[in-house]
Amino acid sequence: MPKIKILIADDHTIVRAGIRGLLETQPDFEVIAEVENGQQAVEQTHKLHPQIILMDLRMPEMDGVTAIAKIKAQHPEIHILVLTTYDTDADIVRAVEAGATGYLLKDVPREELFRAVRATAKGETVLASSVAARLMGKIRSGGDEALTAREIDVLLLVARGATNQEVAESLSISKATVKSHLIQICNKLGVSDRTAAVTTALERGIIRLS
Repeated sequence: MPKIKILIADDHTIVRAGIRGLLETQPDFEVIAEVENGQQAVEQTHKLHPQIILMDLRMPEMDGVTAIAKIKAQHPEIHILVLTTYDTDADIVRAVEAGATGYLLKDVPREELFRAVRATAKGETVLASSVAARLMGKIRSGGDEALTAREIDVLLLVARGATNQEVAESLSISKATVKSHLIQICNKLGVSDRTAAVTTALERGIIRLS
Protein backbone atom coordinates (compact mmCIF):
# COMPACT_ATOMS: atom_id res chain seq x y z
CA MET A 1 0.00 0.00 0.00
CA PRO A 2 1.45 3.42 -0.95
CA LYS A 3 2.01 5.59 2.09
CA ILE A 4 0.60 9.07 2.56
CA LYS A 5 3.60 11.41 2.71
CA ILE A 6 3.15 14.07 5.39
CA LEU A 7 4.99 17.25 6.35
CA ILE A 8 4.43 18.73 9.83
CA ALA A 9 4.73 22.51 10.33
CA ASP A 10 4.65 23.68 13.96
CA ASP A 11 6.95 25.94 15.93
CA HIS A 12 6.90 23.77 19.07
CA THR A 13 9.38 20.88 19.05
CA ILE A 14 7.43 18.82 21.58
CA VAL A 15 4.18 19.25 19.65
CA ARG A 16 5.83 18.15 16.42
CA ALA A 17 7.30 15.11 18.14
CA GLY A 18 3.92 14.20 19.60
CA ILE A 19 2.13 14.53 16.28
CA ARG A 20 4.83 12.56 14.50
CA GLY A 21 4.67 9.82 17.12
CA LEU A 22 0.92 9.50 16.67
CA LEU A 23 1.04 9.46 12.88
CA GLU A 24 3.82 6.90 12.74
CA THR A 25 1.66 4.35 14.55
CA GLN A 26 -0.29 4.07 11.29
CA PRO A 27 1.18 1.82 8.59
CA ASP A 28 -0.13 3.99 5.74
CA PHE A 29 1.43 7.26 7.01
CA GLU A 30 4.98 8.48 6.43
CA VAL A 31 6.23 11.72 7.99
CA ILE A 32 8.86 12.94 5.54
CA ALA A 33 9.76 16.23 7.25
CA GLU A 34 9.19 18.56 10.20
CA VAL A 35 9.57 22.34 10.03
CA GLU A 36 9.18 25.10 12.60
CA ASN A 37 7.86 28.01 10.54
CA GLY A 38 5.95 28.87 7.39
CA GLN A 39 9.01 29.81 5.36
CA GLN A 40 10.54 26.37 5.96
CA ALA A 41 7.18 24.79 5.08
CA VAL A 42 7.21 26.52 1.69
CA GLU A 43 10.82 25.55 1.02
CA GLN A 44 10.50 21.90 2.07
CA THR A 45 7.22 21.49 0.22
CA HIS A 46 8.91 22.62 -2.98
CA LYS A 47 11.79 20.23 -2.33
CA LEU A 48 9.95 17.13 -1.03
CA HIS A 49 6.42 17.36 -2.48
CA PRO A 50 4.42 15.87 0.42
CA GLN A 51 0.81 14.84 -0.21
CA ILE A 52 -0.39 16.47 2.99
CA ILE A 53 0.85 19.26 5.22
CA LEU A 54 -0.30 19.56 8.82
CA MET A 55 -0.03 23.31 9.31
CA ASP A 56 -0.10 25.35 12.50
CA LEU A 57 -1.22 28.98 12.12
CA ARG A 58 0.86 31.00 14.58
CA MET A 59 4.54 30.55 13.70
CA PRO A 60 7.58 32.86 13.51
CA GLU A 61 9.11 34.24 10.29
CA MET A 62 6.03 33.31 8.23
CA ASP A 63 2.60 32.47 9.64
CA GLY A 64 0.57 29.48 8.54
CA VAL A 65 -1.97 31.39 6.45
CA THR A 66 0.73 33.08 4.37
CA ALA A 67 2.47 29.74 3.92
CA ILE A 68 -0.79 28.08 2.84
CA ALA A 69 -1.39 30.72 0.18
CA LYS A 70 2.17 30.46 -1.16
CA ILE A 71 2.13 26.66 -1.24
CA LYS A 72 -1.27 26.43 -2.93
CA ALA A 73 -0.18 28.97 -5.55
CA GLN A 74 2.86 26.84 -6.42
CA HIS A 75 1.47 23.36 -5.71
CA PRO A 76 -2.34 23.33 -5.96
CA GLU A 77 -2.36 19.53 -5.83
CA ILE A 78 -0.98 19.44 -2.27
CA HIS A 79 -3.60 19.31 0.48
CA ILE A 80 -3.16 21.32 3.68
CA LEU A 81 -4.83 20.41 6.95
CA VAL A 82 -4.70 23.15 9.57
CA LEU A 83 -3.95 21.77 13.02
CA THR A 84 -4.08 24.56 15.56
CA THR A 85 -5.38 25.72 18.95
CA TYR A 86 -7.19 28.72 17.42
CA ASP A 87 -10.80 28.65 16.20
CA THR A 88 -11.75 32.32 15.90
CA ASP A 89 -13.71 33.45 12.85
CA ALA A 90 -10.72 35.42 11.60
CA ASP A 91 -8.40 32.41 11.73
CA ILE A 92 -10.92 30.12 10.04
CA VAL A 93 -11.79 32.55 7.25
CA ARG A 94 -8.17 33.37 6.50
CA ALA A 95 -7.07 29.73 6.40
CA VAL A 96 -9.97 28.59 4.22
CA GLU A 97 -9.61 31.51 1.83
CA ALA A 98 -5.87 30.83 1.56
CA GLY A 99 -6.64 27.30 0.38
CA ALA A 100 -6.68 24.98 3.42
CA THR A 101 -8.48 21.71 2.74
CA GLY A 102 -9.40 21.14 6.39
CA TYR A 103 -9.26 22.70 9.84
CA LEU A 104 -8.78 20.74 13.07
CA LEU A 105 -7.97 21.72 16.65
CA LYS A 106 -5.06 20.17 18.54
CA ASP A 107 -7.33 18.54 21.13
CA VAL A 108 -8.77 16.28 18.43
CA PRO A 109 -8.88 12.55 19.38
CA ARG A 110 -6.18 10.51 17.66
CA GLU A 111 -8.61 8.36 15.65
CA GLU A 112 -10.31 11.49 14.34
CA LEU A 113 -6.92 12.88 13.33
CA PHE A 114 -6.11 9.67 11.46
CA ARG A 115 -9.45 9.78 9.62
CA ALA A 116 -8.91 13.44 8.79
CA VAL A 117 -5.48 12.81 7.28
CA ARG A 118 -6.82 10.01 5.10
CA ALA A 119 -9.81 12.10 4.01
CA THR A 120 -7.61 15.11 3.29
CA ALA A 121 -5.35 12.95 1.14
CA LYS A 122 -8.42 12.32 -1.06
CA GLY A 123 -9.15 16.04 -1.25
CA GLU A 124 -12.12 15.86 1.11
CA THR A 125 -12.88 18.81 3.38
CA VAL A 126 -12.49 18.04 7.09
CA LEU A 127 -13.62 20.50 9.77
CA ALA A 128 -13.57 20.35 13.57
CA SER A 129 -17.11 20.38 14.94
CA SER A 130 -16.69 23.85 16.47
CA VAL A 131 -15.33 25.18 13.18
CA ALA A 132 -18.18 23.61 11.20
CA ALA A 133 -20.67 25.15 13.63
CA ARG A 134 -19.19 28.61 13.10
CA LEU A 135 -19.29 28.27 9.33
CA MET A 136 -22.86 26.94 9.40
CA GLY A 137 -23.84 29.87 11.59
CA LYS A 138 -22.53 32.23 8.95
CA ILE A 139 -24.46 30.41 6.25
CA ARG A 140 -27.70 30.50 8.20
CA SER A 141 -27.32 34.21 8.93
CA GLY A 142 -26.53 34.92 5.28
CA GLY A 143 -23.19 34.66 3.55
CA ASP A 144 -22.99 38.43 3.23
CA GLU A 145 -22.66 38.67 7.01
CA ALA A 146 -19.16 37.24 6.95
CA LEU A 147 -16.34 39.75 6.67
CA THR A 148 -13.92 39.24 3.80
CA ALA A 149 -10.22 38.71 4.48
CA ARG A 150 -9.49 42.29 3.33
CA GLU A 151 -12.22 43.69 5.62
CA ILE A 152 -10.65 41.79 8.50
CA ASP A 153 -7.25 43.27 7.59
CA VAL A 154 -8.77 46.76 7.68
CA LEU A 155 -10.52 46.11 10.98
CA LEU A 156 -7.37 44.74 12.62
CA LEU A 157 -5.45 47.88 11.71
CA VAL A 158 -8.26 50.09 12.97
CA ALA A 159 -8.36 48.08 16.19
CA ARG A 160 -4.67 48.82 16.64
CA GLY A 161 -5.34 52.55 16.37
CA ALA A 162 -4.51 53.21 12.72
CA THR A 163 -6.16 56.15 10.96
CA ASN A 164 -7.82 55.70 7.56
CA GLN A 165 -4.73 57.15 5.89
CA GLU A 166 -2.45 54.75 7.78
CA VAL A 167 -4.67 51.80 6.87
CA ALA A 168 -4.58 52.86 3.23
CA GLU A 169 -0.78 53.11 3.22
CA SER A 170 -0.35 49.79 5.04
CA LEU A 171 -2.59 47.89 2.62
CA SER A 172 -1.59 49.85 -0.51
CA ILE A 173 -5.15 50.96 -1.21
CA SER A 174 -6.80 54.37 -1.43
CA LYS A 175 -8.29 56.21 1.52
CA ALA A 176 -11.67 56.08 -0.27
CA THR A 177 -11.40 52.28 -0.46
CA VAL A 178 -10.72 52.14 3.28
CA LYS A 179 -13.87 54.19 3.92
CA SER A 180 -15.85 51.85 1.66
CA HIS A 181 -14.55 48.81 3.56
CA LEU A 182 -15.49 50.41 6.89
CA ILE A 183 -19.03 51.10 5.66
CA GLN A 184 -19.39 47.45 4.60
CA ILE A 185 -17.95 46.26 7.91
CA CYS A 186 -20.40 48.37 9.91
CA ASN A 187 -23.32 47.17 7.79
CA LYS A 188 -22.37 43.52 8.22
CA LEU A 189 -21.83 43.84 11.96
CA GLY A 190 -24.96 45.93 12.46
CA VAL A 191 -23.14 48.85 14.06
CA SER A 192 -22.91 52.56 13.29
CA ASP A 193 -19.24 53.47 13.75
CA ARG A 194 -15.71 52.08 13.65
CA THR A 195 -15.32 51.91 17.44
CA ALA A 196 -18.44 49.76 17.75
CA ALA A 197 -17.24 47.64 14.84
CA VAL A 198 -13.97 46.88 16.62
CA THR A 199 -15.71 46.14 19.91
CA THR A 200 -18.26 43.84 18.26
CA ALA A 201 -15.63 42.03 16.21
CA LEU A 202 -13.52 41.37 19.31
CA GLU A 203 -16.54 40.13 21.25
CA ARG A 204 -17.52 37.72 18.46
CA GLY A 205 -13.98 36.47 17.96
CA ILE A 206 -13.86 37.77 14.40
CA ILE A 207 -10.56 39.48 15.19
CA ARG A 208 -8.13 39.11 18.03
CA LEU A 209 -5.34 41.33 19.24
CA SER A 210 -2.13 39.65 20.40
